[in-house]
Amino acid sequence: MTQAPKLPASASTCITPWLVVLACWASLWGAAPALAETAPLSDKPIRLVFAGDTLLDDAPGALIARGADPFAEFAAVFAAADIRIANLECVVATVGSSGDKNFTFRAHPRVLPVLKTHFDAVALANNHSGDFGREAFAQMLGLLRHAGLAQMGGGMNLREAHTPWIVERQGLRIAFLSYNEFMPRSFEADHNAPGVAWSEDEQVVDDIRKARQVHRADLVIPIMHWGWENELVANVRQRQLARLMVEAGADAVIGGHPHVTQDIEHIEGKPVIYSVGNFVMKETDNANQRRGWVLRLDLDKQGVRGFDTLVAQIRMDGVPERDDRAASPCWQRGDQAVGQCVAGQRVQPR
Repeated sequence: MTQAPKLPASASTCITPWLVVLACWASLWGAAPALAETAPLSDKPIRLVFAGDTLLDDAPGALIARGADPFAEFAAVFAAADIRIANLECVVATVGSSGDKNFTFRAHPRVLPVLKTHFDAVALANNHSGDFGREAFAQMLGLLRHAGLAQMGGGMNLREAHTPWIVERQGLRIAFLSYNEFMPRSFEADHNAPGVAWSEDEQVVDDIRKARQVHRADLVIPIMHWGWENELVANVRQRQLARLMVEAGADAVIGGHPHVTQDIEHIEGKPVIYSVGNFVMKETDNANQRRGWVLRLDLDKQGVRGFDTLVAQIRMDGVPERDDRAASPCWQRGDQAVGQCVAGQRVQPR
């Protein structure tokens, strides 16, 4: 195993037992959620782009090390958006020890400038963020902040992990939350330990309500890591929790983890995209896992005005390519049901 590269001196002081890391990384980068500048409310919708499971070790990480960009095929999609988020399905760190799991993923910090080129924030509440322990997770939080990348679903303690990322665009204040409910639960943050936000129903409902009442959000969007791998239809638990979140005030729900795309439904008029599938992922073992969606949501003060999905065909090295000939779900406010679009254009049913 090769020796981990050294970080700058200001960061290397943080490579200590994780209890010290708590204070060290927090003092380096701070703990307050990032806020965008406020602007007057506009009639133009705000475009959110969300990309699914993104794993930047192995071949995609090696590609970045050689100076290439695994996101290149979708660069124009991200550049045209107002808010860009991906689910970061690995820890980014140089420290820590792999846990007792079948699959553990750790990317080198050199991937962060490329990630920052295309994204504003990453969702961290998943079942791989903690693969190399709390020390590595804490280091990642500092590295993300230093790179100018916001995050949701992770924190130096339980309170921070459940604090929404608040972003303002065109006078609209939007709160993003992120939760994991796929084992191991040992990755969960504690009152004095770094980790992710775990999905407990009462806590999720409370967080959504606080996003409006305390953080003064106009819209609230939870991002979920849930469901069973390879299932093409959402299960009863996913549907039950989605309804609970909508009733608590969620304006949309975005999901992932099954490594395949799942169905979409509206609950009380709010869209629930149960799984967008993979995005950058070498570790695939069937065709469904190598076809994901990049989700585009158009938001206004009433909620989601519409959405569409762009198909990502994932190569064997884990790099996504656009498939502009494939049909995938889309919807506009006023539609009776979710339809199909090709490259953003509505396809009329035969």
